[in-house]
Amino acid sequence: MSKPTQEIRPSATTEIICDVLVIGGGPAGCWAALEAVGAKRGVVLVDKGYCGSSGATASAGTQIWYVPPDPSAREMAMASREAMGGYLSERSWMAPVLDKTYESVNRLADWGYPFPVDEKGEQQRISVQGPEYMRLLRRRVKNAGVTILDHHPATHLLTDSGAVVGASGLRRQEGGRWTVRAGAVVLAAGGCAFMSKALGCDVLTGDGYLMGAEVGAELSGMEFSSAYAISPAFASITKTALYRFAQFYRKDHSLIEGAGSARGRSIIARTLLSEPVYTRLDLAETDEVKAILRRAQPNFFVPFDRRGIDPFTQFFEVKLRLEGTVRGTGGLRLTGLDCATTVPGLFAAGDNATREPICGGFTGGGSHNAAWAISTGAFAGASAAAFARSKEAKPKAGLPEPVVRATENSKPIDPQAIIKAVQDEVFPLDVNYFRTHSALSASLERLDRLWEAISSATVADESQALQLRQVQAMAATARFMYRAALSRTETRGMHRREDFPKQDPAQHHRLVVSGLDAITVRLEAVNPGVYREAAE
Repeated sequence: MSKPTQEIRPSATTEIICDVLVIGGGPAGCWAALEAVGAKRGVVLVDKGYCGSSGATASAGTQIWYVPPDPSAREMAMASREAMGGYLSERSWMAPVLDKTYESVNRLADWGYPFPVDEKGEQQRISVQGPEYMRLLRRRVKNAGVTILDHHPATHLLTDSGAVVGASGLRRQEGGRWTVRAGAVVLAAGGCAFMSKALGCDVLTGDGYLMGAEVGAELSGMEFSSAYAISPAFASITKTALYRFAQFYRKDHSLIEGAGSARGRSIIARTLLSEPVYTRLDLAETDEVKAILRRAQPNFFVPFDRRGIDPFTQFFEVKLRLEGTVRGTGGLRLTGLDCATTVPGLFAAGDNATREPICGGFTGGGSHNAAWAISTGAFAGASAAAFARSKEAKPKAGLPEPVVRATENSKPIDPQAIIKAVQDEVFPLDVNYFRTHSALSASLERLDRLWEAISSATVADESQALQLRQVQAMAATARFMYRAALSRTETRGMHRREDFPKQDPAQHHRLVVSGLDAITVRLEAVNPGVYREAAE
């Protein structure tokens, strides 16, 4: 194994040369690092926060799409969400993802993860608690010899002759910058929830989408980004599963007919356009069920307990909190099971990569999303290691400059004002949830003007440099979303067009977007060899 070589210069710049650089320390990044270092490559992992405790997974429990290799069980698992996702998923992806997830979760058990056992004493490996899961992954990554750089957000990719050869970023605690030259890079920096305060998601601002697009990578499925989670109005807890035990009410406590956490969520959204919505978990009727729910999602109950609210018997107000592409589908387009992007040397995994191959146009929830992070992380890490090994020469010192868009005429901006401007375009339910040509067009026009103002902007204070990149990434992500949403003139998956309420068979294709200043959209056919035309 070639170990990373590191140099810390007096100018407060850390420079490292390695085989594989992994950007992001969530589950996808950790699995990628483990696979790459297992292939005897020198690996560096950088994280915006602290690998193992930041991000959506670390803060909560999640189910996993874990299905034993029984043919009938696998068939049922693959077929279960095809219609819901608008038949944009592919069996050629589903089967390998199920295989790799099954293998990797079994490795977790071998490493000592404390899976619960049933009455027969058999482990139930269909879910994990985020804190324990990520703590174990960090320990495995560190003990495997991966160099972990916490609080080192990546801001730009490095390129050489059209290939990605590393990245640069900020040192949040020490100050200054870092650069890593690598044989290959895995983007696993998460999706974009637009700082909506969804649980664990404020570090997820679409950074990987922006960095990828800047070097020419394509994105796909960005119209499937209108994922909103039910949340108490007073807290950031977005664990929607428990609302299966809830009924929803108006302020006068009259029942909202048809409202629910799954298929009835649109009714909740429609009601919220004109009045507040309240709920309680009153379908959990026995003490045994209540105890089970508390054990399954203990953090769900923390804000209620602090306020002295019994969510099983007392009404509380809820809202729909945007989770964007974290719970949605869109991301960087993958060219195959190696998780390569359209740019040599750049691979993507987890929420950074489109989940269309297994989810189509609908959210995978925690289950499919967790399996996607595990499997694509492993695929991308192995492929990046192979790509780095195949290069004739090792990366050399004399690092190229990062892709930077700033110009001499750049003007300082206030990042907080831009955050609000982006949120004003993506949060409203009557723009992003219930979509129309007029609302999307007006919002996209404002976002395009905003992008012109901030794409080459600077900040007056260097301490705001990270905020600037984050707002640029959020604005870029919103523009990708709405450009694709305007192009899909139908309702499919989570993409709801009020002016085109039906699914159009002629639009059974993917929408691939690329570019930054001028965003282009092209159609891509779904693999006909695995798509099974719906009878309807």
